[in-house]
Amino acid sequence: MWYAILLISGYGRAEYATNRPAVRGRLENGTPVTPVLIIIDVQRGFINPATAHVPARVDALQGRYGTVIVTRFVNPEGSAHRRLIGWTRFAPGSDDTALAFTPRMGVRVVEKCAYSCLTAEVRAMLDAAGAGEVHLCGIATDNCVLASAIALFEGGYTPVVLADACASHAGADYHDWGLRILRRLIGVTQVRQGTP
Repeated sequence: MWYAILLISGYGRAEYATNRPAVRGRLENGTPVTPVLIIIDVQRGFINPATAHVPARVDALQGRYGTVIVTRFVNPEGSAHRRLIGWTRFAPGSDDTALAFTPRMGVRVVEKCAYSCLTAEVRAMLDAAGAGEVHLCGIATDNCVLASAIALFEGGYTPVVLADACASHAGADYHDWGLRILRRLIGVTQVRQGTP
């Protein structure tokens, strides 16, 4: 079992103390801890020339991880995306929401209607796996991957963004900007090029 404590210093900064296992450390029972892979929103509606390379890359990554979680974005009636920005694509059950790759056998697909993947269900899955380090890939670098990495960082996990397996459906500039922001917010060494 892990715990996190939020400490507020005299200068108003939040600091975290945690006993969450280190990425390649061991759980209390001696079991080795390995990174968990989260594949974020690799769906037909997000595939265009800027993102066309992502399905093959995430498909190849699946076999390298013991625990893989896949998220699927849906945009139901009443969502903030519909109410605040007038974006109506990705209605539940639409072709937009279909995955653009085939998850390996036994992988759980978690639906979400927010940018971040860190839902209560995903958090429970990460904790059950003893996750310390969480590798992220998918679409879009500048929104759902970014929001997920920040939520994991603030939630006491160690997010690692696999840059070569991410893209933005808004284009390469948005992908690059997303990576720049991620390096600033979660750390330069947490954004990695190449194969893990």
